[in-house]
Amino acid sequence: MNDFIERNIRWLFPLPALIFIVLMMAFPVVYTIWISLTDLSMAQGGQGNFVGLKNYAEMLKDPRFFNAIKLTVYFTALAVGVETVLGVAIALILNREFVGKNLVKTLLLLPMVATPVAIGLAWTLFYEPTIGLGNYALKLLGLPPSKWLASPTAVIPSLALVDIWEWTPMVALIVLAGLAALPNDPYEAALVDGATPFQVFRYVTLPLLTPTILVAVVLRSIDAFKTFDIIYTMTAGGPGFASETLNIYAYNLGFGYFRFGAASSVLVALLALVLGFSILTLWFRKSWEQ
Repeated sequence: MNDFIERNIRWLFPLPALIFIVLMMAFPVVYTIWISLTDLSMAQGGQGNFVGLKNYAEMLKDPRFFNAIKLTVYFTALAVGVETVLGVAIALILNREFVGKNLVKTLLLLPMVATPVAIGLAWTLFYEPTIGLGNYALKLLGLPPSKWLASPTAVIPSLALVDIWEWTPMVALIVLAGLAALPNDPYEAALVDGATPFQVFRYVTLPLLTPTILVAVVLRSIDAFKTFDIIYTMTAGGPGFASETLNIYAYNLGFGYFRFGAASSVLVALLALVLGFSILTLWFRKSWEQ
């Protein structure tokens, strides 16, 4: 027995982690793909027949699907784009020494530890047209009131603002860790050459920090693509279908129309979208490092 363990120790040590990954990650994905190839529905008493790619063909004919893709990409690009810019700016500020720095770091973490559903309910009150603080703040600034979540054009930016408030600290912390790991030699050389602070940031800090920023973008984009709790709590995809992202669309198909096969096909499409974006971004990061 001992000889067997010694000969195969390089396989036995990672085996528990491999089993966990297969059971907790790979199996749900494979099962979802299988369900997407059936017509599983509560209308049939939970019995599903193999229909091949029929669900995907119907999905590609549904205007709601393409609208959901557009809204998902719009929400993700807006939220992650602003989070990246603000996160880098906050990290640059926190990378300096000042009084109360540790307190600011602690306060920065508070939005991340709050429950998303509670955040959604709180921001729903903030956006309430008559008594909400949102329109009150606009009034103080001399601006006209907004319909916020009730407006088809304003609902995605309003939801993105909630995501920005909650997850910008995560980007800031990742970038701050990257700043702490940067070498000092390029900065000393830049100072000797008489570079201005902006030139140091533009030609030294930003190029060295880009791989770290891309990691933050990938992590946040994956989460943003999958955002469900905040959107469902605040709008449930409304008004109309103006905030129906792919996750909300799949939920409505599965638990609104009880078409689990069709809902699974949408989730597979979402998985493909997330994987494609992640691979593209990581490829760009690798190319940048080379």
